[in-house]
Amino acid sequence: MSVAEPSHEITSQQTVISPKLSRRAFVAGAAVATASVAAVAEAGSASAATQPSISSEPWGNTDEGPVTRWTLSNGHGLRVRILDYGGILQTIETPDRRGRMGNVALGFDNLPDYVAKSPYFGCITGRYANRIALGTFTLDGVTYHLPINNPPNSLHGGTRGFDKHIWDTTPFKHGHDVGLVMRYTSPDGDQGYPGTLHSQVTYTITRSGGIRMDYKATTEAPTIINLTNHAYWNLAGEGSSDIYDHRLLLRADRYTPVDPTLIPTGAIDSVHGTPLDFTRPTAIGARIRDSHPQLVIGRGYDHNWVLTRHGSGLELAARVTEPSSGRVLSILTDQPGIQFYSGNFLDATLVGTSGRMYRQGDGFALETQHYPDSPNHPNFPSTVLRPGETYRTTTIYQLGVRRGGHEH
Repeated sequence: MSVAEPSHEITSQQTVISPKLSRRAFVAGAAVATASVAAVAEAGSASAATQPSISSEPWGNTDEGPVTRWTLSNGHGLRVRILDYGGILQTIETPDRRGRMGNVALGFDNLPDYVAKSPYFGCITGRYANRIALGTFTLDGVTYHLPINNPPNSLHGGTRGFDKHIWDTTPFKHGHDVGLVMRYTSPDGDQGYPGTLHSQVTYTITRSGGIRMDYKATTEAPTIINLTNHAYWNLAGEGSSDIYDHRLLLRADRYTPVDPTLIPTGAIDSVHGTPLDFTRPTAIGARIRDSHPQLVIGRGYDHNWVLTRHGSGLELAARVTEPSSGRVLSILTDQPGIQFYSGNFLDATLVGTSGRMYRQGDGFALETQHYPDSPNHPNFPSTVLRPGETYRTTTIYQLGVRRGGHEH
């Protein structure tokens, strides 16, 4: 991306994020945690380094046309499959501490299940990720109504959000990095949202084992926007077990409590003294059965945490460690919030890529984002995008391993 692009840029902190700043923050954040995927793969018995690669194959059809599945490898132990339908991260294969490969992303092995059944596995969610209360918001004195697809609210952009469309996709290779540039234009009035929105998401698979997501959008009329990726993770391996032994760190000492319909009340509360405190690494399942009212409402964790930030660039937001495999996921972002969802509504009706059913708690999501229902809460950071401005944000999923009792 170029800092010479349009002069009015908005991000989570209303500032321009330069590529150089992002790269420095990424390196610093990754160094906090783990041995890289590349180092582990090269140490594994069956993982001699190869060149990065991109390939594609037909993967079925929707009413918009043929779907393509892309396979991207960094040549050092990370292989990711991405669909141009919904920008879906279908599989993410990465080594454990012994160099053994495993898929750590929940998903399906066929397109019809994504079209008909998916609880947003691995997709780009938009125009507005998360919930809008009663499917209604007011902008510049005009009230807009969105589809109610999560009664009584609108969720992840409506009944046919960005996850249900084919994105125009172009592969690229830059040095040791490979990736996809994905574009989708949402017309004025799409799912009730005003303004024609031109969106672009660039996935980059890095040599060090990162999945970098750069989001960009412009609009032809005032609108609201909140884009994220909705990957479900299980670092022990998709379909292998629940995620309750995973240890989670969230760089956040506040959160936005919700009402019984999972809409923020408008309060921003401290996590200290509650089961929502992950300021120190804590097993996800350690307190998930606590009778705290917020856990009762969500049937577990399904909340937005207010990230403790020190600037406008990329910073470490979350880290998850799985003890048996040693795999570690570090998430760096420039966004103000992160939604942690503990897979509470997986109910054994979905069968994943492993051929095993997904039950409650078999995966978790960590969605970097603006807060839910922000357009209806003036005290939350703004999600308004206007003509002449560029929405721009970056998130990195950095994969690595923990060896022995220490993270490297």
